[in-house]
Amino acid sequence: MLKRNTKNPILTRMDIPDVYPNVVDVSSVFNPGAIKYNGKYILLLRVQNRGRETFIMQAESDNGIDFKVENKIVEFKGIEKIKEKIYHIYDARITMLEDNYYVMFAMDMDAGCSLGLAKTKSFNEYEFLGIVSDGDIRNGVLFPEKINGKYVRFDRPNKVQLEGGPSSGNTICMSESDDLMKWKTVKAVMSGRFHYWDENIGSGPTPVKTREGWLHIYHGVATHFASSNIYQAGVSLHDLNDPSIIIGRGKYNILEPREIYELTGQVQNVVFPSGMIVEEFDEEGFAKPESKVLVYYGAADTVVGLATSTIKELIEAAKL
Repeated sequence: MLKRNTKNPILTRMDIPDVYPNVVDVSSVFNPGAIKYNGKYILLLRVQNRGRETFIMQAESDNGIDFKVENKIVEFKGIEKIKEKIYHIYDARITMLEDNYYVMFAMDMDAGCSLGLAKTKSFNEYEFLGIVSDGDIRNGVLFPEKINGKYVRFDRPNKVQLEGGPSSGNTICMSESDDLMKWKTVKAVMSGRFHYWDENIGSGPTPVKTREGWLHIYHGVATHFASSNIYQAGVSLHDLNDPSIIIGRGKYNILEPREIYELTGQVQNVVFPSGMIVEEFDEEGFAKPESKVLVYYGAADTVVGLATSTIKELIEAAKL
């Protein structure tokens, strides 16, 4: 259902400029957030150095394929006020909402993973707004508009310990907020399907509004293979007025590790969708069925891949 770009991987460690002293001869680049701004394609990249520290760096493209990475690390102004130690900042998701661009990202801290929130108007400067979660939680994706007067996001509490890996989760929840800062979990939305491709799950890119519902791409982890977790991508469709209601959820994945750059790397057998750009919307803000969709994903936690589809094809996949 998703067709890989022939130039994949579109970004590798060789595309990351040296930014002394923290980013030099990096190990990997993966899991980008994506948005289209003023005709340009913007990625916020997860970059890992040889000390296994992670940083966010920005890349820009005219065509959505050939990206140039800026020669600087993204700074979230105000984050230095956080008293607790922040070990890593990573996996940014970008949402346009009320004339601002919001970036929600994971923050590894002593108590576990927290969600941080920042905003920008021009992708030149970023203002850190604060920590917007309690407990160990990740994969926070902010919806691009209020629903029933509330800000809404999908997120994923970490309650499952992956064999040989970090804590994960098998349930995506819907949370609501009045001010974007204080969030309350409303209800569980969807859980992993034991013994199938998506036993543990988490949201991918920001959901997209279509005439048939909110289109949601997520990742699923098959854990029942003897020595390897397999990360794949799937799709679901949710009610426009209550996204906790599932209209359709694809039985099959829409992308799985098959190419060498997805099968081999820092973490083998991984495709991790994290950014999505829809090219065409109608006058009421709904994605057009025939619109091209660009999905950016991390491959093997080492490089960035691009795959494409259409809104119509993805909706059809959610109903299989």
